[in-house]
Amino acid sequence: MTFPKLTIDTPLAIINQFAQNSLVDCLGICFTALGEGWVEASMPVDHRTSRPGGYLHGGANLAMAETVAGLGSMLTVDIQEFDVFGIQVSANHTGSATDGMVYARADIVHQGNQTHVWNVEIKNEAGKLISTGRVTNMIVKRNGK
Repeated sequence: MTFPKLTIDTPLAIINQFAQNSLVDCLGICFTALGEGWVEASMPVDHRTSRPGGYLHGGANLAMAETVAGLGSMLTVDIQEFDVFGIQVSANHTGSATDGMVYARADIVHQGNQTHVWNVEIKNEAGKLISTGRVTNMIVKRNGK
């Protein structure tokens, strides 16, 4: 797949289109805002993201955290020359949700040549912290470049 050049000036509609037919799309994650060193997104709490019993699945939180941090790293490198891989993700789930939307914000805390580290907070519609996480991405030169 040929990746488009992504920057913080890329329209959100193009970024969300880029995520179609992926896990991001399956979970209903939608990028909502971005800037220098940060990315925000929303995700519904529904049958796709809940565990049996109706509560938001912790794994959905982790997928959302890795998604926003991954896009953040992709926006800081030339993705036609480099791949971005999540190599570590961890979180503490501090609350729960059974409906509505949750919102994530990733902020970069380390931007090296080979690794990026992101803090991610996921909150419910009332602004209550649901999960806080850390994501480390590895930046790897694409094969043949």
